[in-house]
Amino acid sequence: MSGTGSMKQIFSSARPSRRRSLQILLGGCALLAAKPAIATELADATGRVVSFSDPRRIVSIGGAATETIFALGEGKRIAAIDTTSTYPPEAGALPNVGYMRALSAEGVLAIGPDLVMALEGAGPPAAISALERSRVPVLMVPNRSSTEGAIEKIDFIGKALAVESRAAELSARIGADLKDLAASLAGSAEKPRVLFILSTANGKMTVAGEKSSADAMIALAGGVNAISGFDGYKAASAEALVVASPDAIVMMSNLMAPDAADQVLASASLAASPAVANKRIALMEGTYLLGFGPRLAEAARDLAHFLHPELKLRSG
Repeated sequence: MSGTGSMKQIFSSARPSRRRSLQILLGGCALLAAKPAIATELADATGRVVSFSDPRRIVSIGGAATETIFALGEGKRIAAIDTTSTYPPEAGALPNVGYMRALSAEGVLAIGPDLVMALEGAGPPAAISALERSRVPVLMVPNRSSTEGAIEKIDFIGKALAVESRAAELSARIGADLKDLAASLAGSAEKPRVLFILSTANGKMTVAGEKSSADAMIALAGGVNAISGFDGYKAASAEALVVASPDAIVMMSNLMAPDAADQVLASASLAASPAVANKRIALMEGTYLLGFGPRLAEAARDLAHFLHPELKLRSG
């Protein structure tokens, strides 16, 4: 009997008490909680390697960046936006830090962000430099106006937010939709000449030349740019507009004066063009048309519908 009692005593002392077990469990949880988040290191559009951890208060600069974050299901992370971030509608309820090319470092930092995510080209340079000198990481997002550039942008933001699989799905869907559109457009024998007008300020028409976002979108929609000889956007001379002789004209609805289309139709330089003769002018929202973001395939298809009414294109 004494031997049995001794065995019971040894077994009992080998088991930790319930209180001691709880202390061990809580101690382990505390160690896990104290463990710092694993930092993400990402080379951005400038070539800098930026380090940050699980951002929860993002200032998103650039409409396509904001739209992409929402499209990836991470809109809840955005603490503030810029004036070009007009989609989706819920973005409009967020604090606004101003135009993406006229930022104030103080205004951005006042939001208390843990990451500034800005499209390549945001500025001015002095404001970006001031932000980079702060303790807040600044991630410049690649912003090329092409199909490849749109997918690069989505995949980059997906990696930054650790939602790579969602980004891959979105990129694949855009690629498939654009491939389908290209196949549909192959049935058209004509490529209409398209004039893209950026603005009509002070009686001058600023138009899209080669290597511009509008030039790339016109090509995706099965058209050809009516303007050549320069890159980007510049004011066109009366002679250049006469030579352009577009079949169709495209303008941005959100940046144009209410009577802009009437001004174009009344232009002596375009009076002899098929576009004016047939009143073929389309107005599309600027970020949707030229943002090269998640709605790229939809925007290309909408423009293609306008340029190729003879084709039966699948609705987006």
